[in-house]
Amino acid sequence: MEIWRFTVSDIKRILGLTRKAIEAYDMIKDGDKIAVGVSGGKDSLTLLIALRRLKDFLPYKFDLEAVTISLGFDDFDLTIVKNICNDLDIPYSIEETQIGKIVFEERDEKSPCSLCANMRRGALNNVAVAHGCNKVALAHNYEDVIETALMNTLYEGNFRSFSPITYMENKDLYVIRPLIYAHEKQIKTFINKSCIVPVHNPCSANGKTKRQYIKNLINDLYKDNKHIKSSIFGAVQRSGRDSWHI
Repeated sequence: MEIWRFTVSDIKRILGLTRKAIEAYDMIKDGDKIAVGVSGGKDSLTLLIALRRLKDFLPYKFDLEAVTISLGFDDFDLTIVKNICNDLDIPYSIEETQIGKIVFEERDEKSPCSLCANMRRGALNNVAVAHGCNKVALAHNYEDVIETALMNTLYEGNFRSFSPITYMENKDLYVIRPLIYAHEKQIKTFINKSCIVPVHNPCSANGKTKRQYIKNLINDLYKDNKHIKSSIFGAVQRSGRDSWHI
């Protein structure tokens, strides 16, 4: 199909960074069944493709299943995700929810992202368990690590980011983040070279969040200090918190 225009060199860098994270934090083991959270955005599509390619030559066997949590918004066309999953021979399921209506209408949240994210994660974890998966893969990238650390520092007074791998005892489920070494720019380059058009995000809060503010702030600081991203990422690793290590 037309979506598969990338070459080995296009994906090689992403595969190397994904494998590096998997091996550094022992994210995948033989016999795992992994539910990949796929929103249809550039990060989750890149993660899905990378894991499928790695599945062919990593020294352990594991299965993949793609899962999209639909928030109930109109204009949410998942055709590209369906086509990619079909091409990669990955089972794909869509979980319909009313999370969007709950967050924006019933609760009328002024800062909706936190509640929405928690509800989406809960729905994804429930689907993973129902489908017999023991792990969930999320597509947080290098910049997401940095932004989360800075957000928590500025708004919560607590320097921490999400973990590379987290065990959820109540679900007996591991959450892994194999893209933590992949920069957003590298992901964008891969998606553009692959001629993949990500799914449009229909959320009205898209681009107007605290995370977007922090992203813009970091980018402004980066103009004067090209080491700021690596400094924050390194600080997260050196913190030794939440399974982080160097």
